[in-house]
Amino acid sequence: MNAHTNLADQDDLLRIEIYNMLAHLYRQAPEESVLEFLANLDVDTDKTFQRQTMASAWPLLKLAAQKTTLLSVEEEYQDVFIGIGRGEVIPFGSWYLTGSLMEMPLAYLRQDLKQLGFERAQSVIEPEDHISALLEVMAMLVEGGDEQLQQTFFNRHLAQWCEKFCTDLKAAKSAVFYTAVGELAWQFLTIEKTRFLESQ
Repeated sequence: MNAHTNLADQDDLLRIEIYNMLAHLYRQAPEESVLEFLANLDVDTDKTFQRQTMASAWPLLKLAAQKTTLLSVEEEYQDVFIGIGRGEVIPFGSWYLTGSLMEMPLAYLRQDLKQLGFERAQSVIEPEDHISALLEVMAMLVEGGDEQLQQTFFNRHLAQWCEKFCTDLKAAKSAVFYTAVGELAWQFLTIEKTRFLESQ
């Protein structure tokens, strides 16, 4: 019983780490310390980063971190997510669900966030349906330990569009480092989607 609990705890700790890491990478271009961390992942022996079918994505991200530079990844982030007017990939749920920003999916999300007790920090200017914000909420819900809340939030606010977002990111013209981020996110979020479908 204790061994099973420990395994479940380790699994959730890993999920929290991955949600937070992806949220950080989607919120901003990685700092030098983050690139260095990713470039030195021990993907062959460190089981912390071996998660089901994700094992193939970690070496790709490690290599991408080794090959990029701080300047090039900052420029890449700018081109992919911000651009002039808009980036190549729009990281907002409303966009994927309705084709426009600030639509009803955002209003429903805000209702759910309020019920969960989450508030947007004053320093954050992006709407709450930014992919990084949703991943941050998922990390906190996993930390809270309520599987039902995780399932409900994921299925309502991520399941319908997260895989398409990752696919678009992998195909973005300016994406190099973020192609690897998109692949890791796609594999991880697909696993999460399956997890929550199976627990229904």
